[in-house]
Amino acid sequence: MRYFEKISFEQFKKDIKNDINLYNNYLLPKRATKNSAGYDFFAINDIIIKPGEIVKIPTGYKSNFNSDEALLLLMRSSLGFKYNLRLTNQVGLIESDYYNNETNEGHMWFSIQNEGKEEVIISKNQAYGQGVFINFLITDNDDATEIRKGGIGSTDRRDEK
Repeated sequence: MRYFEKISFEQFKKDIKNDINLYNNYLLPKRATKNSAGYDFFAINDIIIKPGEIVKIPTGYKSNFNSDEALLLLMRSSLGFKYNLRLTNQVGLIESDYYNNETNEGHMWFSIQNEGKEEVIISKNQAYGQGVFINFLITDNDDATEIRKGGIGSTDRRDEK
């Protein structure tokens, strides 16, 4: 089973704004057509990105999906093509154990850089990014047993001995 859901209002207040009306009315990801691979992510508020600027955008979303799947976060190609916007990490990779982690509930963020020459405005409810679910394989001799203990960047942290 896979699905998107809103982060809790408590997490929303920490990461975005203490505004229950805004929380109750922002859009969940959805596909635009029956053959779309990606689920469009929609802006919660207007976003202004000046030339050369990097903006971190909270999505307000978390996603639950199977352990042999991953969620790729991608820039909508039209925004990259028309306005030279790009993800600062090129492609975001969300693993299934990111969901409901103890640090941030699995709240997904986009970090977008404007490499164009003009200011770009992404309007509230405009699609700016996409999420694509994929299956992945592991090697026959894989021996990973660690469990995620936090949010962004937590899988490369090891306890000091």
